Amino acid sequence: MAKTKTTYYCKNCGGESPKWVGRCPHCGEWNTMVEEPVRERAGKSLPGITGGGGHTSVPVKLGEIKSDELPRIKLPSNELNRVLGGGLVPGSIILIGGEPGIGKSTLVLQNVLRIRSRRVLYISGEESPGQLRMRADRIARSDLDCECYLLCETSLEAIFTAINADPPGLIIVDSIQTIASDALESAAGSVSQVRECAAAFLRYAKQTATPVILIGHINKEGTIAGPKVLEHIVDAVLQFEGDQHHLYRILRSIKNRFGNTSEIGIYEMKQDGLREVTIPGEMLLSGRDQAMSGTAIGVTIDGTRPFLIEVQALVSTAAYGTAQRSVTGFDQRRLNMLLAVLEKRVGFKLAQKDVFLNIAGGIRVADPALDLAVISAILSSNVDMAIDNSVCMAGEVGLSGEIRAVTRMEARIGEAAKLGFKSILVPRNNLKGVDTSRQNIKIVEVGRVEDAFRHLFNS
Repeated sequence: MAKTKTTYYCKNCGGESPKWVGRCPHCGEWNTMVEEPVRERAGKSLPGITGGGGHTSVPVKLGEIKSDELPRIKLPSNELNRVLGGGLVPGSIILIGGEPGIGKSTLVLQNVLRIRSRRVLYISGEESPGQLRMRADRIARSDLDCECYLLCETSLEAIFTAINADPPGLIIVDSIQTIASDALESAAGSVSQVRECAAAFLRYAKQTATPVILIGHINKEGTIAGPKVLEHIVDAVLQFEGDQHHLYRILRSIKNRFGNTSEIGIYEMKQDGLREVTIPGEMLLSGRDQAMSGTAIGVTIDGTRPFLIEVQALVSTAAYGTAQRSVTGFDQRRLNMLLAVLEKRVGFKLAQKDVFLNIAGGIRVADPALDLAVISAILSSNVDMAIDNSVCMAGEVGLSGEIRAVTRMEARIGEAAKLGFKSILVPRNNLKGVDTSRQNIKIVEVGRVEDAFRHLFNS
C-alpha cells in the first residue's frame, strides 16, 4: 500500500510546505496554511486531451507569429458580451464567482440554452439532470431544442473521457470546487484539487481552442474560494454580486486579458430568469412620482457606464444621547467626513442627531462624485425641504467645503439629459473641453457647498 503523507498548502497562493507555518514562505500571508493528505500513486497523472503523443512546443520568433485577431464567440446576453470585451475568445478560460443563490448558474444556463452555433457541454457536480431540467423549464422553456448536453459528474478522469469521446465547442463547469481527480488523495474543494483540476481544463482550452467557463464559490470574506493561483491561471474573473433581498445584480469584471476591466453588466432577477437592464436609470429611479425631503439624485459612474442613483437620508434627533450613523451602500468613514464638513464649513449642527443614509437599489457606490448628492440629501432631511425631482448633481466635496471636479463629466451630463432631467449641478471649471451645446439640459456650475444649497433651496 502506498505511503500516505501530509502536506500543507497555502490557500492564498497554493504554495506547499512540509510542515505547518504561521506565515506562508511563498506569499507572506499569515494563517493561510491548511493540511491535506497526499498519497503518491505510481502511474497516475492528471487527464488531458488524447492523441498527439510526443508533441513538444518549440520557441517561435515573436515577429513571425500571425497577429490575426481571433473571432469572438457572441453570447445571447449583450451585457455579458460587454463585460467580456465583445464575446468569448476561443481557447479562453473564464471564472465566474458569486455568493450562493446570487444567480451564477442561472446566468450561464440561460445563455448556453440559446446558443445554436456550437455544441455545449454543461458539466454539473452539484445538481442532477432532473434538477437542471426543472431550472431550464423555468428560465428558457422555448429554447430546449438546442445543442446543450448535460454531464453530471465529479470525477475529472470521467469528465475528460466524455470530452475526448465527443469534443464540444464550449465547456461549462458548475462548479470547479466539486471536481476532483483520482490522482490526488485530497477531497474535492481542497487547494490541491482546485488548482490541478483548473490547470487540466486550462491545458485543454489552450490546446484545442475551446472556451471554458468555470463557476466558482466564494468564501465568507467575499473572495473566490480556493488558492489565489486559480484567479491567476484563468483569462478573466467575473464577479456576480448584489443584495439577495433586491432584484438587481451586477456582473463586474475583476480581471480580463481580452477586454476592459472597468465594464459592468446589470441584470434584474425575475421568476423566469435574469433580464438585462440596458438603461440603469430605470431600475434606480423608479417610483419617484413626487418630491420628498431627504432624497437627492446623483450621477455616478461604475466602470465605464454612467447612471443616476437615488440617495436617501434621514436626520432625526438622537433619542438616547449618543448619535447613530447608519449607512447602506456607502462608505461610513466618508459619510463622517462629509458630516464634519457640513458642521465646520457650513454651520449645520448634526453632532446630536442620528443620520441614516441609504443608496437605493441595493448596490454599493464608491464614486466620490456622489458626495454632493449625499450632503444635499442630508440637508434636505434636516430642514425638511424637498429637492426638485428634475434636478440631479455630480461633484466631489473637499475638506474646505469646495466642490471639486470629477472625471467623465460629458458622459454624466448626457445620461442625465437622456433620462429627462431639466438641470444638473456640476463643479465649477469642470466643463473645459466638454461640448454641451447638444445637450437639452440646464447646467449649473457651483464652486462651494453653500452655492449648491442656495440653488437647491432658493435661499
